[in-house]
Amino acid sequence: MWDVDLPAFDPATAPAEPLALFTAWFAEAVAAGQVEPHTMSLATTDEEGLPDVRTVMLHGADASGWSFATHADSRKGRQLAARPHAALGFYWPAQGRQVRLRGPVTAAPSAESQSDLHARSTGALAAALTGRQSQVLGSLEELARRSEAAWERAQREPDAPVPTWTLYHLRPQAVEFFQGDARRRHIRLNYRRTEDGWATELLWP
Repeated sequence: MWDVDLPAFDPATAPAEPLALFTAWFAEAVAAGQVEPHTMSLATTDEEGLPDVRTVMLHGADASGWSFATHADSRKGRQLAARPHAALGFYWPAQGRQVRLRGPVTAAPSAESQSDLHARSTGALAAALTGRQSQVLGSLEELARRSEAAWERAQREPDAPVPTWTLYHLRPQAVEFFQGDARRRHIRLNYRRTEDGWATELLWP
């Protein structure tokens, strides 16, 4: 049972498409003091169809889809190349809310990906320049040396290119909004993409 006062949610008042509701819920999560509301779980499958999941940062949500970024040669980058579908999950306990999305994933053009990277912090660029994400690391000393060199370059060249850095867009085929209820009468509103737009349905808790 939640130890906070949970907001009311009337599905009858929900907008016709999920992006508008997500934008509103995100703003409300921020206003409620939710820590890192932009973090989300990203689930992919590998070449054998086995699942994998990790926490990543949302880079934006608009008509292109829900966006995140990583190296194309990272584990998740390789998995998306092999099976370009994924699921996202947001959990905002400050309001007892979850948002789940599923759909195909496409890689943005290189120029858009580099623009995304260079709009971020020096630390983000340094981390991208360090590279080798998900590869086996020989020692922490090796990481320190490579990271230090990357930080120096990021400060010296704020527009340094990182060819493997890729922005991905998930275009959802389904989006579920979950509003928790202290009496376990949770409200679940599911959007399904159709040829004519979006259809909505309620789900049992």
